[in-house]
Amino acid sequence: MRILFMGTPEFAVPCFDVLNSEYGIVGAFTKIDKPNMRGKKIKYTPVKEYALEHNIPIYQPNTLKSEETQKIIRDLKPDLIVVVAYGKILPKEIIDIPKYGVINVHSSILPKYRGAAPINAALIHGENESGVSIMYIAEELDAGDVILVEKTEITDEDTFETLHDRLMELGAEGLLKAVKLIEKGEAPRHPQDHSKATFVKPFSKEDCKIDWTKSEREIFNFVRGMNPFPAAFSICNDKIFKIYQVKENFKVYENGVPGEVVDRIKKQGVVVKTGNGSVILTQVKPENKKILTGVDIMNGNILKVGDIFK
Repeated sequence: MRILFMGTPEFAVPCFDVLNSEYGIVGAFTKIDKPNMRGKKIKYTPVKEYALEHNIPIYQPNTLKSEETQKIIRDLKPDLIVVVAYGKILPKEIIDIPKYGVINVHSSILPKYRGAAPINAALIHGENESGVSIMYIAEELDAGDVILVEKTEITDEDTFETLHDRLMELGAEGLLKAVKLIEKGEAPRHPQDHSKATFVKPFSKEDCKIDWTKSEREIFNFVRGMNPFPAAFSICNDKIFKIYQVKENFKVYENGVPGEVVDRIKKQGVVVKTGNGSVILTQVKPENKKILTGVDIMNGNILKVGDIFK
């Protein structure tokens, strides 16, 4: 089977690898290289780095809508196109090229959390499980028929990072199963219940700000759902504090307002009042400083009782 792969971030690499090992890849489409965070040096996408290491032809078009790009794909004669976090929407002209169609690996249990940030969303909304859906691509976003779903439990110890890494491996396992079913002509098509669909947009900076009027559980889930990326934050004394980890305190303080530092707990950290209780800050990055533990924050007197997060 001739497979064309489309993907960009680290999440896509295990899927790329398992297909390359089993079938070989006729080409890899990935997003255009961008300068790194410090400005000038060009950083290759993880998919491009893998393709370079394995001598796989690389394509980085500005658009998939041009006749030139579509001709490249037709000339590659793929039997199947596999898309994993590519970051571009495929037009119908491309979807119609391969004889087995186009399939996608999406990191949620569809139809929940269609869109850009499903892993963050599952944690933020306090889900007990997540998964990856292997589906046929349709013109509407993440709305295609599902071939199979691989699921995993979410525990209180999970963060975006741990769940991302687990789903990354599950996605590769599920993808290989799906491709083998397609090859045998045995792949099912389970239509989604579109009435149950929910959507997740890319996060803006404002979306990452902590709302201290919410419950301690909601804040706990929000913070871990943003850890380490894009990172929850709050502002205190005109400085930005990125907050990577909090612990539910299960204690109600009569004094203070939501967002106020109301206590210090020895060997743990400072306590911030929430809408219905309080949380202990256990991993924090003050502006222009490294990530510190709750104990470091307390011992360094960086946050004092009476300080208020906006």
